[in-house]
This record gives sequence, structure tokens and C-alpha cells, in this order.
Amino acid sequence: MTLPRVLFVCVENSNRSQMAEAFARMHGGGKVEAHSSGSKPSGKVNPRAVQFMAEVGYDLTTHTSKSLDQFNGTEVAVAVTMGCGDYCPLVAANRREDWNIPDPKEMTDAGFRQVRDLIERKVKELIASI
Repeated sequence: MTLPRVLFVCVENSNRSQMAEAFARMHGGGKVEAHSSGSKPSGKVNPRAVQFMAEVGYDLTTHTSKSLDQFNGTEVAVAVTMGCGDYCPLVAANRREDWNIPDPKEMTDAGFRQVRDLIERKVKELIASI
């Protein structure tokens, strides 16, 4: 049985999309195949994202910053952009969503945690809708 593939996209693939992929893996319970990528990947996962995901029990050090190019022509059930203007033109998606989530990169710790928690809520809603 093939699981529905979900792709989370932001520009750098270092914060928001990485956390979304992590939450989809945590809460997907084998219901989805989760991935993330960026249109201009930074090449690294933000250490603050690693820190704040560790607080909720997820080891983000196992993730890498990936290019959207690797999903060129790949069919996904849902492509989710984080509000950064990327529309995933290379990705064949059955459904597209834009969550319009602010980039927490320069936020205070409290702000970063708020974004993390917002992403978690939205991922849970998404998984329930698939």
C-alpha cells in the first residue's frame, strides 16, 4: 500500500518546512509519507529549529536541507507552502495549500515556539483531512 505523499515547501528548507515534515512524521502514524524541500535551500537545518523540536521530542539533526528540484515531476497528494511565495510549479500535486506562516528565523525564542506550535496544529489538521 502506498501512503499519500505530503511535501512541505519554504525557501530555505531550514525552519518551517523542516518542522512541518517532522510533525507529519510524529503525528502521521503511518498515514502519510512526509517530505520537505526549498526553492533555494540553505544547505543546513537551523540550529534553533533543532533546539525547539528537541523540546517536543523530535531529533531534527537527522534532517538535511533539500532542493525542490529533487521533486521535479514527483506526484504528491498535498503540497504545502509556508507562506513564502513558492508555488511548487515543478511538483504535480493533487491538492495545494499555502499556510502563510511567518519565518521564525529572527524571532525571539517565544516567537519561534509559537510558530512551531502553529505548524504542529496545522499539520494535525492536514493529516486528519487526508
